[in-house]
Amino acid sequence: MSREEVVVIGGGPGGLAVAGALKRSGVDALVVEQESALGASWRRHYDRLHLHTARWLSGLPGFGIPRSYGRWVSREDFVAYLEEYAKRLRLNVRTGTAIERIEEDPDGWRLRIAAGDIVARTVVVATGYNRVPEVPDWPGWEKFEGSVVHAADYRNGTPYRGRSVLVVGSGNSGTEIAVDLVESGAGRVYISVRTPPNIQRRAVLGLPTQVIGVLVSRLPGPVIDRLSLVLQARAIGSLEKFGLPAPTWGVYSRVTQDEQIPVIDVGFLDAIRRGEVAVVPGVERFEGTDVVLEGDRRLTVDDVVAATGYRRGLERLVGHLGVLRPNGRPFVNGADTLPERPRLHFIGFTNPLGGNLREMAIDARRIAVRVRATARLAMPG
Repeated sequence: MSREEVVVIGGGPGGLAVAGALKRSGVDALVVEQESALGASWRRHYDRLHLHTARWLSGLPGFGIPRSYGRWVSREDFVAYLEEYAKRLRLNVRTGTAIERIEEDPDGWRLRIAAGDIVARTVVVATGYNRVPEVPDWPGWEKFEGSVVHAADYRNGTPYRGRSVLVVGSGNSGTEIAVDLVESGAGRVYISVRTPPNIQRRAVLGLPTQVIGVLVSRLPGPVIDRLSLVLQARAIGSLEKFGLPAPTWGVYSRVTQDEQIPVIDVGFLDAIRRGEVAVVPGVERFEGTDVVLEGDRRLTVDDVVAATGYRRGLERLVGHLGVLRPNGRPFVNGADTLPERPRLHFIGFTNPLGGNLREMAIDARRIAVRVRATARLAMPG
């Protein structure tokens, strides 16, 4: 058994941000990552992915993303940045180590690990907002004669050349995968939309939409909703004739009530207008080679990509501690902790209008201030 002042669970951007902010404040945290390398979830994302947030608003504390990576950083470059960040700040990282459960301990928290427990005064959970892929239990999908994969397992469109593909889900992953399929030569591409998404340009008049999100984030929710609907109507126009009606809910309501962030357009709108991506209703069930949609419409396709979201998957780790909402999200995030669970922090479990990476960097600095104020810089062995 080992003892640590602070253990950060998760070697993605949230965990590294906290460890980096702590290191700069004089506290050397141990970062524990269950995979064999840092940024594991980013390594698994589809090849064409780029950050939808501006490079200069997406860096972690103490070392920004290099300008050479461009305005919209690629997945591959972002992974390289995470690796360089850990090296630059000389973070204490232990990969290939899975935390099975967090339990209370007289000295703080006991982290259950197969190879031997770790006791820490403070624990920061940074396992990621999108951790466990979720596929709806569609009737008959197990017997579908085509292939069904979750977006988490989609890499690029090469295997789908000449094939008809249905993408289920109109979030950022679904819309971007649909574009990738078109550009890779898929025979026919459909996208299933149950609720019309809020869609925004990545930049308006050269200004990243993220900056607008930062500026309006302090406004009342109803005002943000109205502004977002007006902006979408003016910047994008009507898509009704393409089967995509205007959203009835604004951005603020979708984020706070449905946990759905706006779709950032990276070619999806043009693909719809050119007829390269066809919008179809929500999926009801599968029958043989057919996907049965709302209204009993049938669609025959070769493959289905389910861009149907993720769960946090925190139940096994901390579900017994009473720190999770019914939807699996922690009650608190950032520097705040529950009164009955002091020194147990969570980071990266919000959907801020100003961008998740920017918010994580802010929260990491706040956590570091809170932890530094109560840290014992030397623990008995």
